[in-house]
Amino acid sequence: MANTNLNSDIITDKSLEILHQKLNFVTNIITDYDDSFAKEGAKIGNTLRIRQPIQYGTGTGATMATGTGADTTQSQTTLTISTQRHVPMRFTSEELTMDIDRFAERHIEPAMSKLAAMIENDALSMINEVGQMVSAGTKIEFSEIMDARAKLSNSVAPLNDRCALLDPQGNVDLVDALKGLFQDSSSISKQYKEGLMGRTAGFDFYENTLLPSHTSGAEGGLANYDIVGTGQVGSATNLTSSTIDIDTGTKTVLKGDVITIANVNAVHPETKVSQGAGKQFTVISPATASGTTTITVSPALIASGPYQNVDAAPANNAAITVAGAASTAYKQSLL
Repeated sequence: MANTNLNSDIITDKSLEILHQKLNFVTNIITDYDDSFAKEGAKIGNTLRIRQPIQYGTGTGATMATGTGADTTQSQTTLTISTQRHVPMRFTSEELTMDIDRFAERHIEPAMSKLAAMIENDALSMINEVGQMVSAGTKIEFSEIMDARAKLSNSVAPLNDRCALLDPQGNVDLVDALKGLFQDSSSISKQYKEGLMGRTAGFDFYENTLLPSHTSGAEGGLANYDIVGTGQVGSATNLTSSTIDIDTGTKTVLKGDVITIANVNAVHPETKVSQGAGKQFTVISPATASGTTTITVSPALIASGPYQNVDAAPANNAAITVAGAASTAYKQSLL
């Protein structure tokens, strides 16, 4: 029987299959296709506006609420496609006569391993721009996983399809604490993604060597900075971030540091009832100041309306506390 040459479609399909197996962060995030990229005669280029879920307020009584607080506000964020990666492959015409499995072993596997690592690394570089928790120790404890689970639940995150990414040492720590519990009979017959450890506590656990470390600023563990003025809140049209004016401190707050503000507590996303614990914000622009300066935090600080996420706006001179120890490197896991 004559050999059939491999073609670009066969190679591409096999490459995508292998790439998908090697990505355990990117393949677990929302990757819905948006048909705005394919509109005839009106392609949008490299920038996409993503609508965020609309939230509503409620009223009581027979009269419908009116005014700014009752208006429907559509918030959106912009996604810019700024990074394109490729991996060159070189092979002979003779090698194109191989069966696809042998070709994959020799060429596609190493190429996709490299590409997967770079894609994951690019995606995980954004970890310092999202809300985080900071633990006191350097060793992962199961109780910290459950604390993070509670944070997700209190934020009304869906219970299904939750995943946890741990660095290799975090994997060692947790498996040692949960000997024999990583087993799910319904998953044994399925093809695992690379790095999948198993399921427990409502999470699929993965090991990922590309999770970045974060070194906290010199202000860590202290409350030297405070708020300047009152009424410093964000806007419902930009839920991603807001800026706040601070003063007093003289040390450094770095991008990725997690802060809380005195008497500014998180609220339940639906009922807006205070949860009694300080709302955590992640610094996405650094600050070093001996006088008044501005930092940008994520998410936006919103004290009223349908998108309210704190029980009160910061008071003048409200103390800002930076989580974690000063100038300390933290290996970050992701749930």
